Amino acid sequence: MEKTFVMLKPCTVERGLMGEIINRFEKKGLRLVGMKMKWLTDEILTEHYAHLSDKPFFKRIKDAMMVCPVVLCCWEGKEAVQVVRNLAGTTNGRQAAPGTIRGDYSMSIQENIIHASDSLETAAIEINRFFDPSEIYEYKFNNLLSLYANDECLD
Repeated sequence: MEKTFVMLKPCTVERGLMGEIINRFEKKGLRLVGMKMKWLTDEILTEHYAHLSDKPFFKRIKDAMMVCPVVLCCWEGKEAVQVVRNLAGTTNGRQAAPGTIRGDYSMSIQENIIHASDSLETAAIEINRFFDPSEIYEYKFNNLLSLYANDECLD
């Protein structure tokens, strides 16, 4: 099973949508294996958004991400990275399809509810950035055979 990283952004926390968003991942059949709330610092945001450091909106994004704490999640499931990306919808909430998280809850390209890892490699980096290994849990998930065919849940 793959693990992926999701961050519920300050706009989600401030709007009281945390439970609603988490519920969507649970209803899909993903398993929550790590979760915590954290107030992000300029240092960790500079690292996390390093790929945007040359953009004119870099400071604005970092400032917006420090308005209040975020909720950090590690989700697990078959093809979890792509499943989460599909549930999230496109980055710009105005263009995201109805039925996606951003399509249903966002009108912004920045205040777009969640950050979701874009690849297995990025997921591993982001999980390690925000979680200590002891904060990621392995536990029996009794409903695997009601979510997957028996040959799909062997890995």
